[in-house]
Amino acid sequence: MASSLENLTKVDIAGFQKDLIGWFEEEQRELPWRKDQDPYKVWVSEIMLQQTRVDTVIPYFNRFIDQFPTIEALSSADEDKVLKAWEGLGYYSRVRNLQTAVREVHEKYDGVVPNTLKSISTLKGVGPYTAGAILSIAYGIPEPAVDGNVMRVLSRILSIWEDIAKPATRKVFEEAIREMISHDNPSFFNQALMELGALVCTPTSPSCLLCPVRDHCHAFHEGTQNELPIKTKNKNQRKVQIGAVIIRDEEDHVIIHKRPKEGLLANLWELPNTEIHLPFINEKDQIKSELKQAYNLDIEMGNLLGQLEHVFSHLIWNINIYEAKLTSDFKHANDVKIVTKTELEEFAFPVSYQKIIKHYINE
Repeated sequence: MASSLENLTKVDIAGFQKDLIGWFEEEQRELPWRKDQDPYKVWVSEIMLQQTRVDTVIPYFNRFIDQFPTIEALSSADEDKVLKAWEGLGYYSRVRNLQTAVREVHEKYDGVVPNTLKSISTLKGVGPYTAGAILSIAYGIPEPAVDGNVMRVLSRILSIWEDIAKPATRKVFEEAIREMISHDNPSFFNQALMELGALVCTPTSPSCLLCPVRDHCHAFHEGTQNELPIKTKNKNQRKVQIGAVIIRDEEDHVIIHKRPKEGLLANLWELPNTEIHLPFINEKDQIKSELKQAYNLDIEMGNLLGQLEHVFSHLIWNINIYEAKLTSDFKHANDVKIVTKTELEEFAFPVSYQKIIKHYINE
């Protein structure tokens, strides 16, 4: 197999740029963050689009920008409100990092998103891809923006057989983009590569006959488009058994708990829960004992209401959902609250607990 650099010398770069950008001008989707080139809106959209589909992001983006329309608005917003606006998108560290970085832009750069690679790359949560996307799309700077879509497209165009799951491989694609990117219109060039990967050069069954750059594609001519890109699978996910409890008092109020400030799903709210350690003698007794120790709650365990599986990239939660009654006065704490069903809507919950609330509390 030829190396990426060898195949790069065989590509008509000017023709590739013309065909790619011409297609994008005609076929690009109407997306809310494309209405202007506001660097803040581009930034928000790119953070939302990480590991999330475009169709899912659109309503979230519109609501988020309505609520936090400027750098200043997001900078001064209460974190709980920001997390609530993000609720359902997952990967919550993204929005916490975004707000931290926005505050730095507000304080250090007078509310103007930096337009140099050196400065923008120092912001929390802004990696090479996000930096390249903002600089190229918002500022017209010819900087690579290499994500999974782009690596898939270029692996086929240039017949690159390196494993895209390896971090070092990204450098190969960044080097190729630096050679291929349009200096006249880097914004459309980068967006077109992303759009091509999303609509035409898809992970499986790419629509090669509809592709505007198939004449430039080595994989198409070699018949290897379904073999590329090379990507090793993730390691096995760890399975965790959890007991989550809907604890009600006599007035049908529900107890909720705020997760720690660091780690998985930081600062989100959840129902009181504990990991079930196997083997166990009696699951209910274990849950009751551990909730007493963790939250200082005296409860009478009730029935098993149902089960739920929630999959993360690195682990799987298998959640057993129980009901319970509070048998002593509730002891207030900063990270534990007792709320009405209506008040539950004010708090940001992970997707798994949103499902539990929907099916077992708000049914």
